[in-house]
Amino acid sequence: MTPLRLPWLRAVLFALALPCAGAGAQTAEIVATVTDDHGRPVVDAVVVAVPADGVPRSGARSRDVVIDQVDKEFIPRVLAVLVGTLIAFPNHDNVRHQVYSFSPAKRFDLPLYSGVPAQPIVFDKPGVVVLGCNIHDWMIGYVYVAESPYFAKTDADGKAVIGDLAPRIYRVRVWHPDQEGGENATRRDIDATQGARVDAAWQLKLKPEVKIRRAPTGGRGGRY
Repeated sequence: MTPLRLPWLRAVLFALALPCAGAGAQTAEIVATVTDDHGRPVVDAVVVAVPADGVPRSGARSRDVVIDQVDKEFIPRVLAVLVGTLIAFPNHDNVRHQVYSFSPAKRFDLPLYSGVPAQPIVFDKPGVVVLGCNIHDWMIGYVYVAESPYFAKTDADGKAVIGDLAPRIYRVRVWHPDQEGGENATRRDIDATQGARVDAAWQLKLKPEVKIRRAPTGGRGGRY
C-alpha cells in the first residue's frame, strides 16, 4: 500500500505549494530615486503609489508613531503616515512647547506642555500637515498623510523603496516640502505588472530652504 500512496501524496503537496510559490514570484517593488535639478540626492521626499485600476487594499495603521521634540526641533522633520494613524508628540526638551497646526488636513493645538501629552493626535484626512510651535518659531515639521498604504520616504541617497506590491500598474507621485509646484506635476504611471523590481527616477526643482533664526539661549535657563 505504501508505494502506491507516496506518489499521490507527493502530487498533493506539490499542488499545495504552487499558489505559495506563485504569490511570492508575483511580488513587485518600486525603487524610486529623487534628485534635485543639479543631480544631487533629495532626502525626505515622500513617494506614494496608488493602484491605477482601483482602490488600494486597506493597510494596517502604524503603531507607536512618534514625532519627538529634541533641542527645540521636530524629529523627524518629515514623517509619512497612512490616513487614520495616531501620532504622539513627546517633549524631551527641558523647556515647554506648544505644538499646533492650521493645515486643512489637520487642525489642532496642544496646550503648553512638557513630557508626553495625555492623548496622541489622529490624522484622519489625507494631505500635508505643517507643524509649528507657538513658543519657538523656527520649529517646523511636516506630516504627509497618505490615502494609500504604499509609500516610502527617501534616504540620504535620495532612494525610496515601496515593496510587497501586487503586480499592477501604479500611479506614483512625489512630494517634498521645498519643491516648486505641486506633487500632481510629478505623477506618472509605473508598470509593475511583471512582478519584479521597477526603477524610476524623478528630478525636483527645489526652492531655497528658508529657516527662521533660532533665538539665542544666552546661557540662561527658563521654562521656554
